[in-house]
Amino acid sequence: MKRKLLGLMLCAVMTTALLAGCGASNAPSTDNSASGASSTDNASNAADAGDSAGSQVSSSDTKVTVFWYEESDVYLSSVRTALNKELDGLGVEYDNQFAANDQSKQIDQIKTAIAGGSNLLVVNVVTSGAPDTAEDIIAAAGDIPVIFFNRAIGTDGSDETVLAANPTSCFIGTDAPEAGHMQGKMIGEYVVANYDDIDINGDGVISYALMKGDEANIEAIYRTQYGVEDANAVLTAAGKPELKYFDESNADGYQVDQAGAWSAQAAKEYMDTNLVSFNESSNNMIELVICNNDGMAEGVIASLQGKGYNKEGGHTVPVFGVDATENAKALIADGAMTGTVKQDAEGMASAIAQSVNGISAGSAPVDALASLSDSRFSIAPGCASKLFVAYAPYTGE
Repeated sequence: MKRKLLGLMLCAVMTTALLAGCGASNAPSTDNSASGASSTDNASNAADAGDSAGSQVSSSDTKVTVFWYEESDVYLSSVRTALNKELDGLGVEYDNQFAANDQSKQIDQIKTAIAGGSNLLVVNVVTSGAPDTAEDIIAAAGDIPVIFFNRAIGTDGSDETVLAANPTSCFIGTDAPEAGHMQGKMIGEYVVANYDDIDINGDGVISYALMKGDEANIEAIYRTQYGVEDANAVLTAAGKPELKYFDESNADGYQVDQAGAWSAQAAKEYMDTNLVSFNESSNNMIELVICNNDGMAEGVIASLQGKGYNKEGGHTVPVFGVDATENAKALIADGAMTGTVKQDAEGMASAIAQSVNGISAGSAPVDALASLSDSRFSIAPGCASKLFVAYAPYTGE
């Protein structure tokens, strides 16, 4: 009955959604849980939840299930904390499910949730950049609305094709290249201003390592590309040589978390191995490290500190990340980390919760996105079913 009620509300606005969906656009758009068990968070204490997303609606017929690709991702943990608070404030019934980085498991979880009465799905897909996966989830949902978030459901416009064909769905995330551009500019400007201090071996070229979170993830791809390209553009404009990847035998120019989990442990293990051969004693020390997220930056810093670097009184190898997690902010404040790019966890949670609010009140997903008014949010060019949450540079200043 709940599912039919929400479906009827959506039918009333389906024509608008079809007309206002995605057109042609060039705008581009991590699980260590052993069991992947779910944790249920009911809204019994909504009155004590604090700030909520917009005006509260009658939500007795709304049952939300939020699906996370894995439980231990630091940034997404921040999103989850904020989203739980927002949903508590709305007074909706909701449940969190964790897929242990297993897409098949997540599909099964979605089917089970629907069978159990869930009538609004919020999905952080395991397999990023795969439109077929998104289509499978939408097909399983039927007429149930799906809010995809954070992890892109396609690449090179394929996500827009999926969204245009499925007006019961929408996407809330970030403009993928933006973080790479911000990080690259930040790195370039820092290196220009501190060139001689960074150049440990004095050869006039800065040697860097790069930690990529996931081979196929669109965010990782653009961060990897623009973090280096934009830094080099700043350097060459200032008359400095481009950055040089530390290991000439590595044609990729990065090291990737093979589990696709963007993990601190993977980055630490890579850096530990790197420093065996690339160090000050060998006169080929890695002089800069670029990381696709703050978790990997933490692992790199742990490795460096194990060798005496990035501690008070010693040489600091500049390390840059993305997310502006609380741990990263503390490392920056301590001088162990140089900079990061803020991925707004609270903003992401607010956009999701406000969309849940609008859909619960009878809006189609595209109209729920259109109703959001916040300077942090923008509708993707050419695709009204895709909303971006803005990034911002962070150096602790």
